[in-house]
Amino acid sequence: MHTSVLAVGDDAFPFHRFEKLGPVIADAVAGSHTDVTLTTDAGRLADLDNADYDAVLDYRTDSTMTDAARDGLCSFVAAGGGYAGVHCASDLTTTVDGVRDDPEPQLRDLIGGHFTGHPEQTTFGVAVVDTHHPVTAGLSRFEVFDEPYGISLGDDARVLARLDHPTQGDTPAVWVKPYDEGRVFYCSLGHDVPALTAEPVRTLLSRGVAWAADADA
Repeated sequence: MHTSVLAVGDDAFPFHRFEKLGPVIADAVAGSHTDVTLTTDAGRLADLDNADYDAVLDYRTDSTMTDAARDGLCSFVAAGGGYAGVHCASDLTTTVDGVRDDPEPQLRDLIGGHFTGHPEQTTFGVAVVDTHHPVTAGLSRFEVFDEPYGISLGDDARVLARLDHPTQGDTPAVWVKPYDEGRVFYCSLGHDVPALTAEPVRTLLSRGVAWAADADA
């Protein structure tokens, strides 16, 4: 099965510049049966029904989105499309104009959880807690240098991996969930090149996108 992925990011913040990190993410996800299109134009999400994509990969830090783009994304997934959120995709309070008080509700419902804060980057463990899923089958605990996200997570998510971090505890790091007819995958790892090039993280992203797109993971 051939899979076509639209990967959306932004360059609004220097620490998650998609110009730099988009190609690294695409390298982890793309393969002989997967094509990845990179864009910083979130407006393209408004017209997903007329595009030939199987999944959207989200690496946006600026949670500002037009109503048309947000509705287009949610409708696409609800109708059976895939959604793969990576790292900053769960930061639903940060905007280019400041920080909103509460996470954007429609995107919070789509992703299933949201970012709440983080300590400084460090090396920490990631415990795979569910190996009975195609995304994590055969994987085991690993260590990575990354930004450990604090997460508030809803009840409808199936947690596949958790942080093993001295201050963040066993915070969920990787999960999957349904969204009407669609599939949602999220991975909180991936702040910068060291994490995005770590083999276990590359495997999670590749399999997560394939699963969300309902392809062979």
